[in-house]
Amino acid sequence: MARGEKLGCWSLTEPGSGSDASAAHTTAVLEGDTWRLDGVKAFVTNGHYADLGVVMAVTDKARGKHGLSAFIIEKGTAGFRPGKKEKKLGLRASDTAELLLESCRVPRSHCLGRPHEGFIDCLKVLDRGRIGIAALAVGIAQGAFEAASAYARVRKQFGQPIGAFQAIQWKIADMATEIDAARLLTYRAAVLADRGERITLEASKAKLFASEAALRATGEAVQVFGGYGFVRDYPVEKYYRDVRLCAIGEGTSEIQRMVIGREIIGRTS
Repeated sequence: MARGEKLGCWSLTEPGSGSDASAAHTTAVLEGDTWRLDGVKAFVTNGHYADLGVVMAVTDKARGKHGLSAFIIEKGTAGFRPGKKEKKLGLRASDTAELLLESCRVPRSHCLGRPHEGFIDCLKVLDRGRIGIAALAVGIAQGAFEAASAYARVRKQFGQPIGAFQAIQWKIADMATEIDAARLLTYRAAVLADRGERITLEASKAKLFASEAALRATGEAVQVFGGYGFVRDYPVEKYYRDVRLCAIGEGTSEIQRMVIGREIIGRTS
């Protein structure tokens, strides 16, 4: 995988458990020297194309989210197959699918990390994944900003470019400012991650702000284009659709606010 010769996928979410990982129903039962996995995973990126997957499953239900373990499962393993491919609003070039596990058996050694501690490892994966989503949001927002700025220079109404109107200038100004702020938050989180420092707070801040700034930027870009922003002749409608996932994937904006609050104030329960 590190050489780019194999493609992987990572699977935490289920149809009935997204933000609440403790509600997972996929189980892994140790039977002799093998684990038997049963369940359905949802919204798996690369689900149809991955050569192997890391699948989270419940190994101790009584321990809630601290009873999850991670398992390596290779493509072609009996009882392991991709299910429905999702038809999405945006990011359609990215394969998103279900993974189905039906009496899927893997060797005991395929438990990744220590049993029952998969959730702790998941949080570390999510911290870095949130930086990736923040960067994705910044990139989409930058594309929308550049398209809107260029259009504002050439589109004329009332005898002048629409960019000459204060209403449009303020949209462009807000977009530029928020994108710069989002980029800097993302860079800070990435630098800390490269240093090996704890990044839970910084990653959530970057992901929250960048994704919501990008939602605003793409929405304003569509508005700058007017009717043309609503048709596929121009790129901003795609930016508008694609960026919506950034406020959902790797933890919703609501979850990010919860994480940030807990990191600053501390847990109350």
